[in-house]
Amino acid sequence: MENAVRERPTPDVQAVALKAFGRIAEAWSLTGREAAALADMSESTWKRAKKPGFGGELTHDQMLRLSALVGLYKSLELYFDPPIARQWVKLPNRGPEFDGQRPVDAMIEGGLPKILRVRTYVDAVRGGA
Repeated sequence: MENAVRERPTPDVQAVALKAFGRIAEAWSLTGREAAALADMSESTWKRAKKPGFGGELTHDQMLRLSALVGLYKSLELYFDPPIARQWVKLPNRGPEFDGQRPVDAMIEGGLPKILRVRTYVDAVRGGA
């Protein structure tokens, strides 16, 4: 039986993750700096990574970030109407994870742990917790 968890994602999986995050960055109107920081890469790497045929390898951390951000996007789209779902990450938030910051800034500052907490927070709100 093949192990479902691989050390390194296949190029196809990476391409799908990058394409999905590129669409999310566009939907959220992220700057190149914001998108790159969320993905934990330089702006120049992000510019290359979002184009088809990117030959670089993403780290495990970067893949986890992209996966969590895709999940966050989906939760926001399910919970809010489209205009708010797309603007939410850029709106100041007084929720427990944000202390008045915009969620995008909190996630950039807090890295992967904060991205995961924000996703969990939105999932809990969506689930009625």
